Amino acid sequence: MAKRRPPARASAKNETLEWVKSVGIAVVLFLFIRTFLVQAYSIPSESMERTLLVGDYLMANNAIFGAHLPLVDVALPAIRDPRPGEIVVFRPTYNNPVIDVVKRVIGTPGDTIQMKDRVMYRNGKRLNEPYAIYEQAPDEALEIQDPEAPAWHRQALAPGTDARGYQPTRNSWGPLVVPAGHYFLMGDNRDHSLDSRFKGFIPRDVIRGKPMFLYYSYDKSSPDALPFVTEVRWGRIGTLIRTASGN
Repeated sequence: MAKRRPPARASAKNETLEWVKSVGIAVVLFLFIRTFLVQAYSIPSESMERTLLVGDYLMANNAIFGAHLPLVDVALPAIRDPRPGEIVVFRPTYNNPVIDVVKRVIGTPGDTIQMKDRVMYRNGKRLNEPYAIYEQAPDEALEIQDPEAPAWHRQALAPGTDARGYQPTRNSWGPLVVPAGHYFLMGDNRDHSLDSRFKGFIPRDVIRGKPMFLYYSYDKSSPDALPFVTEVRWGRIGTLIRTASGN
C-alpha cells in the first residue's frame, strides 16, 4: 500500500516553525556571546593615539571584568580586576550622550599617583610609558578645561601635602591617592585626552571590558567618498592589544 504524503500546507507550516526556531536560537546565541564573551567597539577620538587610531574597530573581552546583563544592567562576578598598564573599555557618566570610552589604567585602588612635568609616578616609582605621546603645546591649568578639577584634586591629595597652594596643571599634579573601588584612567595622547586628570576617579562598576584585538581599521579623515572601502589599514587588522610592559 502506498505511503500517504502529508498535506502541502502542513509541510509548509513545519518548515516555517523550523525556520523560526533556527532564527530564535541564532538570536539567543548572538545575545549570549555579545553579553558574556565579546563585544565590538570603535575608536571615535584621538585620545589613545598612537596605540589606537580613530577608525579602529576592536573586539573586547566582556567576561573578564564582569559582564553586564542587558536591560537590567546588573554586573556578573568578574574573573579579576583591571591591572596597571591595561587598556580598558568603560562607560563614564560625564559624557552626554553616554558612550563607551577606551583609556589606559594608570592607578588602581590604594595607589599614590603623581605627574611631574609629563613624567608619571606610581607609589614613588617612575613609570616606563613608551606609549605616551605629547605635543610641544604649553602646559595649562586643569581648570581651563574643567573648573571643578582643582577641587576634587585637593580632596584626593596624599596625606601631608599642602592643599592651600596646590594648583594642578595638565602635566604636573598630585600626589593623589586612588580611593577604594575606583581607578585612575588616562589616554595615551596626553595633550588630547579628557580623562581622570579632569574628570576624576572612575568607579569600578562602569569598567566594561578588556580590548583584545583590532578586527577592522580605516582612515576616517580621508576625503574619499567610501573611505571604509578605499582607505582600509590592512596592516592593523588582527593586531593584538597588549598590556604595557614596565608598569
